[in-house]
Amino acid sequence: MLRNRLVTVLTFNEGVLFRTKLFHPDYRYTSNFVDTWSVDEIVMLDVTRPQDNGTVNRELFLESLRRIARRCFVPIAAGGGIRTMDDVRRMMNAGADKVVVNTGAIERPELITEVAESHGAQCAVLSIDAARTAAGHEVRSTFGAKPTGLKPAEWAKRGVELGAGEIFLTSIDQDGSLSGYDLELCSEVAGGVSVPVLISGGAGSWQHFVDGVKRGGAAAVCTSNIYHFTETSLKSAKQFMARAGISVRV
Repeated sequence: MLRNRLVTVLTFNEGVLFRTKLFHPDYRYTSNFVDTWSVDEIVMLDVTRPQDNGTVNRELFLESLRRIARRCFVPIAAGGGIRTMDDVRRMMNAGADKVVVNTGAIERPELITEVAESHGAQCAVLSIDAARTAAGHEVRSTFGAKPTGLKPAEWAKRGVELGAGEIFLTSIDQDGSLSGYDLELCSEVAGGVSVPVLISGGAGSWQHFVDGVKRGGAAAVCTSNIYHFTETSLKSAKQFMARAGISVRV
């Protein structure tokens, strides 16, 4: 039986660790608080917006990735601005074990296949950012700002067909809310694919982790709240999940 994972999500704006709220950098943190022992995996995302000339200095993020990778003993999935296999190689060379593709995969779906064929399906993580609409959930691209017309469950299924080994699912509406995951969204996506789904956006209590697994069907639950990133609190979270009957590494 595969264990469920507790994943730390770190978002970087111009190389600086920030908390996000509704997909906008909201509060600056220091990565010194990040516990890289008790957590099962780390997702690192570059959320830097392009400058007026359309460019982004990705080296700032890559240096943060290198710094954390040097002292990290759990898998790191990294993403942000990945459009080509050269971008993938830069992430891997900086210390990533997996790459997270989002807008680049929407613009050019074969990117998922290229990553899977070059590095294995376990390396290809399809990130899906979804927002609630009157017609149901919709996939958004470009920092959650651009409607795509895609349905999350359908896009996830297509991504798996193209080679994605995991789905990283984030609710834009719940991001930074601390009010719980969008369980309906997670259930829709997890119920339609055979690969692990990582749920993100809204965790504010240990019970939310339990709900994400038991009610949402997630294989891994993610938190981007830095106050959870201490050894004591992460162990407490896992102990809480274990008491609720969830198989985790304590």
